[in-house]
Amino acid sequence: MSAPLPAIVPAARKATAAVIFLHGLGDTGHGWAEAFAGIRIPHVKYICPHAFDIYGLSPDADEDESGIKRASENIKALIDQEVKNGIPSHRILLGGFSQGGALSLYTALTTQQKLAGVVALSCWLPLRKSFPQASANSPNKDMHVLQCHGDADPLVPFIFGSQTAEKMKSLINPSKITFKTYRGLPHSACPEEMVDIKHFIEKQLPPISDE
Repeated sequence: MSAPLPAIVPAARKATAAVIFLHGLGDTGHGWAEAFAGIRIPHVKYICPHAFDIYGLSPDADEDESGIKRASENIKALIDQEVKNGIPSHRILLGGFSQGGALSLYTALTTQQKLAGVVALSCWLPLRKSFPQASANSPNKDMHVLQCHGDADPLVPFIFGSQTAEKMKSLINPSKITFKTYRGLPHSACPEEMVDIKHFIEKQLPPISDE
């Protein structure tokens, strides 16, 4: 069965950069596509795939290693597709919420594609015992990471987010990691966070001078 086509927010002019953003469990890409439409940057294309639910991808479940790796390969294929469309991988930012954020961190650390960075919301690093070996040859040790977490998250406890940020600092350049806390925020996003995400994307994916 082929997966449904992703929800896409096209660039307002020629796309010279892309954001691939993965939703959380039981969601679809549509809600996030709408959220990005609200903070869109003219030269950036936003791709929000649907339906890669991995049961056993939660911070405390027995992890479904083959499912995580399979989903990660699908994301790498999406990145390759955008490269074929003319957007180099270093102009592609990966991101996600909850299990989508977990997958985006895992993929960025294990891919051989050089990426612009990661936006990781309310999430954790899966298969963490496989690191640092799994990222030993990563081309992304200097990538920028914006990690965001609400301190009132009942599903992915805040401590999981802060521990993940510490773990990430041992795997990539620690000065490139920003961990932001949102007071009173449960397992969701908020307007303040979306503004922070927009600023991060603007910084990591600036317009190219010949646009």
